Amino acid sequence: MIDRDTIPEDFGAEPRAALRGLEQRARKRFGQHFLNDPSVPTRIVRAARVQPGDRVVEIGPGLGILTGALLRAGADLTVVELDRDLAAYLEERLPGLAIVCADAQKVDWATICDPGTKVVANLPYNVGTHLVMQLLRRPEHFASITVMLQQEVVQRLLAEPGTKAYGALSVEATARARATFILRVDPHQFVPPPKVTSAVIRFDLLDEPRFGTQNPEAFDRTVRTAFSQRRKTLLNALGAGYGRPEAQAALEACGIDPQLRAERLTVEQFADLAARLEQAG
Repeated sequence: MIDRDTIPEDFGAEPRAALRGLEQRARKRFGQHFLNDPSVPTRIVRAARVQPGDRVVEIGPGLGILTGALLRAGADLTVVELDRDLAAYLEERLPGLAIVCADAQKVDWATICDPGTKVVANLPYNVGTHLVMQLLRRPEHFASITVMLQQEVVQRLLAEPGTKAYGALSVEATARARATFILRVDPHQFVPPPKVTSAVIRFDLLDEPRFGTQNPEAFDRTVRTAFSQRRKTLLNALGAGYGRPEAQAALEACGIDPQLRAERLTVEQFADLAARLEQAG
């Protein structure tokens, strides 16, 4: 059992010294960008609305700066860390911490999550988008997902219809959760500094997705097909994926102008369109 009272406020906030010792021992270099500003994890935990006793999963804890903040908030915490050396480092410094050493993209969440679990994580840039969408497709496990990603990705996730950033990612996320921008995190707040700015976003998963009870895969397929050729009209883009007559009939049945482009449609319009195309198929 972890003694939370012994975890210092700045736990994990001095990554340079920790990395030097860890890299010498592990005989390798760690390519991640580690947070070194303790105010950021504090704000993330507050924004995630973590209360004492909440079941929380942290993905990619690294050197533990966010881990410490979650534990001090009273979270019933499990961390998922792919790197065995980082997992061993945390196990040394936080005896009793529940650690799953695995790739989060391949974890069977049912084995480590109760319904209503909160995810709080600083996600790796290279898998962050894919992993967020995986998690959003698991409303039976997760109540909320609060994550740090590249700012550009966060902008796409929050984008509104008719804007340049609005795309398939925006629609698929909005259909499953209410998203809230939390804060921007600048490169100097990491060691080593990344070349991009980061941002934190919270998703509160919906009890029922905005596409209703229809097949989620059918909804996603319609959205991706519509956005697969952004410069083409909906009729041409959907016609390439479903057949032109089927696309024409579905658009007319939904009262959608076939000459519009995908970025003009709302989530609800995509849901109607997907239902029509699934029936036609």
